[in-house]
Amino acid sequence: MFVPSHYRAPDGSWMVDLIRNNPLGLAVSNGSPEDGPFATHLPVIQDPQMTGEWSADLSGGTLLGHMNRANPHWKALETGSVILLTFTGPHAYVSPTVYEKTPAAPTWNFTSVHVHGVVEKIEGIEKTLEVVKSTVRAFEDGFGTDWDMTESLDYFRKIVPAVGAFRVSVTGAEGMFKLSQEQKPEVSALVRESFSESPCTRHRATAEMMSQLPAKRAR
Repeated sequence: MFVPSHYRAPDGSWMVDLIRNNPLGLAVSNGSPEDGPFATHLPVIQDPQMTGEWSADLSGGTLLGHMNRANPHWKALETGSVILLTFTGPHAYVSPTVYEKTPAAPTWNFTSVHVHGVVEKIEGIEKTLEVVKSTVRAFEDGFGTDWDMTESLDYFRKIVPAVGAFRVSVTGAEGMFKLSQEQKPEVSALVRESFSESPCTRHRATAEMMSQLPAKRAR
């Protein structure tokens, strides 16, 4: 991903936060010349067995994902192959009317992280089940109501043979946080104010991220 210098993540924690808050990633990997590349939307979590802190470019970290084994992508995925995981955070259209000046051009503010890594396919019912359980724990903690999965584990064991789980050893990542940094402060403030007053939750989420830029850069 091409990332102009003024749109780079202030630090690695921005990329980690975006992945955790927007964990439905797009997994992209090569297929055959006939099939072309494969792309699958799937939930991704940090490997709970990962030790230590994330590095600035996320290299050395590990992520877990899973997909339906009936998906041709699973068959094409091989241990040792490279994979790209993309994550999209808050984003919103910027109308030229917001700038209160002419000439002006429309644009789109957006946030995105591209993670590169090496695949390890996880074999075995119990190991695959553990990935599913870890995913439930992560998402119930972050997005759910702390649902207790205990009474559903027998059901999980019935469906888990159809699940293909994998681990990604991260080799690097790029984050693009295009949030009007190229504009003069007063113009950027107009964009942020317009977004914050929008009825669209996506615009308001983008405004919130824009408001964090100075504080995070000062850390």
